[in-house]
Amino acid sequence: MNKRLCACLMFLLLMPGGAKAQTVSFTNATQAAGIRFTHNSGKAGKKWLPETMGAGGAFFDADGDGWLDILLINGKDWQARGKKSLPALYKNKQNGTFADVTAGSGLDVELYGIGVAIGDYDNDGDEDVYITALEGDRLYRNDGKGKFQDATKAAGIQNANFGTSAAWLDYDRDGKLDLFVANYVQWSADKDLWCSLDGATKSYCTPESYKGNSSKLYRNLGGGKFEDASKKAGVDDATSKSLGVAVLDYNMDGWADLFVANDTQPNKLYRNLKNGTFEEEGMVAGVAFGEDGVARGAMGVDAADFDGSGRPHLVVGNFSNQMLGLYHNEGSGLFVDEAPISSVGRQSLLTLAFGTFFFDYDLDGLLDIFVANGHIEEEIEKVQPKVKYKQAPHLFHNLGKGKFEDVVPKMTGSLNTPMVARGAAYGDYDRDGDLDILMTTNHGPAQLFRNDIGNRNNWLCVNTVGTKANKDGIGAVVRMETATGKQWNTVRSGSSYCSQSDLAVTFGLGKDTAVKTVEIEWPGGQKERLTNVPANQCITVEEGKGIVKNWKPPQKSS
Repeated sequence: MNKRLCACLMFLLLMPGGAKAQTVSFTNATQAAGIRFTHNSGKAGKKWLPETMGAGGAFFDADGDGWLDILLINGKDWQARGKKSLPALYKNKQNGTFADVTAGSGLDVELYGIGVAIGDYDNDGDEDVYITALEGDRLYRNDGKGKFQDATKAAGIQNANFGTSAAWLDYDRDGKLDLFVANYVQWSADKDLWCSLDGATKSYCTPESYKGNSSKLYRNLGGGKFEDASKKAGVDDATSKSLGVAVLDYNMDGWADLFVANDTQPNKLYRNLKNGTFEEEGMVAGVAFGEDGVARGAMGVDAADFDGSGRPHLVVGNFSNQMLGLYHNEGSGLFVDEAPISSVGRQSLLTLAFGTFFFDYDLDGLLDIFVANGHIEEEIEKVQPKVKYKQAPHLFHNLGKGKFEDVVPKMTGSLNTPMVARGAAYGDYDRDGDLDILMTTNHGPAQLFRNDIGNRNNWLCVNTVGTKANKDGIGAVVRMETATGKQWNTVRSGSSYCSQSDLAVTFGLGKDTAVKTVEIEWPGGQKERLTNVPANQCITVEEGKGIVKNWKPPQKSS
């Protein structure tokens, strides 16, 4: 018997009609994995706005060895206290544990960091790092061995506008990764405002108190250079207060569109006009506001096809007393928020959602929803007794036919632990086939949750390598068919809140042992087709060459 199966806590999910779903458990592996990181928000009693934001984290292969490493972004003290607060880079030791390799990595720079996005912007085959930070964002070029050099100035990137989430994309389909950076509000320490919950003591201000900020779109010119194309592309909007960004092709025309989650301002949906510009359609598409016509406090976001309709839908994390947004893409340019009539809305009403994403945690072929929760105000319970500062995450199990069930309340310990969560990302760090979860907390420890037995079902993982397309294959659409049905997903950067999940696409296959066909549509329209692909392996597909390598985990014990 597998020792991990014996050690982990298990719970039973009930499907409609009494059918039993896979037994799945997440184990907090933070300490056992050697992750020793605590985020520093800098809070020292002044209650400055950035102290509420937290920071993100990333799963990515920093050194090119095929195993996912971890990067955790950090804030810092407002005034130097002698000890620096640094981000943390953890190297995967390929045995379930990590080694802290921050020192000498080039990422060991003190910043008031917030977000991170990973992408091979120079197409040299290794993953580069973009970090948003209050004092100015940083672009770090990977030397191919897990060492990083600051390339910000050489790249021509200048963003000191309270950057939050970021995403790499190839919006003009020229084979080079461009960069979208979500910017929040106009804030500085000397212009911090006094706000109060009770009229007597200072509390953290909400974003309504501050003017907005335009997000940035940097076009990749090649040769390591970028230009600020925000105004020319039509995404420049000084009223925005942006915290999340998802790249999606919502009208399925083969060109990358953008959804931008705004905090107390209307969300934006930018349709790619295929000529280097975008048209904003959030209001007409039905995603700008809540069902009451009021802009909500939107944080994190993701896009995927959770119901097999063939179109990408949106999940948006919102403030407490607002519930999640679950925008169903109707295929006519219109989205309908299904959260108010589903358990997704009812069970998320009192939580404050930051990081959120779609992933198939039990590998049954249906995309589930994970949400990292936590309030911004430590004293919130004094004025709203039903709303807690520390909150447990949501894990909405997809039951099919548009129905979800939050399974976290059924758990004891581990994932069902209240925390002040912010960033969230997924990736298979132990290479056993199922997807694990990385979560950050504000002014608290990072958390690594190991998915122990999601891989009782079969699966297929697909890594993409572009040739004419960008090296990461970001924007590629991967479609597959098995004996029991069809699935698809897009290779995408960004999403969630200030965090980066693994770029590989993982499909749950249920009991299917093989995939009849895998078709990859690369950015630019080129297509690649594979047939009769065995399950339970991760394949790397290079544009024009098919499968160039694969790996399989050790055979599962019974």
